[in-house]
Amino acid sequence: MTLALTAPRARLDLNRMWHDAPAFTGLAAFLTLATAPLLAAMALDDRLFQGESVWVKPLKFHVALAIYLITLAVYARFMPPTGRLWRGFVAAVCVAVLGEILWIGAAASAQTASHFNIASPLMNGLYALMGVFAVLLTSASLVMGVAIHRNSALAPTLRLSLSLGLIATFVLTVIVAGTMSSNLSHFVGTSTRTLPIMGWSRDAGDLRVAHFFATHALHAVPLVGLAASRLTLPQGRATVLAATAAYSAFVLALFIQALAGRPFL
Repeated sequence: MTLALTAPRARLDLNRMWHDAPAFTGLAAFLTLATAPLLAAMALDDRLFQGESVWVKPLKFHVALAIYLITLAVYARFMPPTGRLWRGFVAAVCVAVLGEILWIGAAASAQTASHFNIASPLMNGLYALMGVFAVLLTSASLVMGVAIHRNSALAPTLRLSLSLGLIATFVLTVIVAGTMSSNLSHFVGTSTRTLPIMGWSRDAGDLRVAHFFATHALHAVPLVGLAASRLTLPQGRATVLAATAAYSAFVLALFIQALAGRPFL
């Protein structure tokens, strides 16, 4: 794997992404293309689940996972040389992503819940398996964050921001998602009104808000590092550390707010 050592080369380059992370790039492309039949299904199928089209949830997960995989594919250029163990791990992550997508799509077609569904031993087992898959696919950010941190060839500020953003994504996401799973709900309290598009509750606590921002730490923190590198700030590393702490505090504040039963907006 050829390394990109400077901040200006951290850009979206499909050829480069395919070279550095073909599995992540290919799967992201597949998920993106697969939104087309989902949109068609939404137009043709008028069935609802919990007040919205049964196909809304699969569509959201396709988009979210495609963005996640594309981000990992971009960041793959900053990793040190990899070997067979890494390729095996990537394959496992891709299987986990496909497993999640297939289950969410199957549940939608059956007009039932894919999350928090323990109505039968079979559903309980599938829900537990999807939990394992969710941790596995999220762990890709942790593994990449640790690997990039060890790549001493990178500019220090950029390396720190990439590694902290990726690691924070894993840690924060597992905390919030683990709480949702144990509560068997993303709501804290009774929700009767939601925000458009995102579906977040307007009158109850909603752990999905903290979960959303937790999963985007791998975007927010590296952006600060990229800006600090390009501006050659003398305190670049301190800036990245402060940004990581501030972003983590923001996510945890949203988490605590939801647990207290208070809506985001």
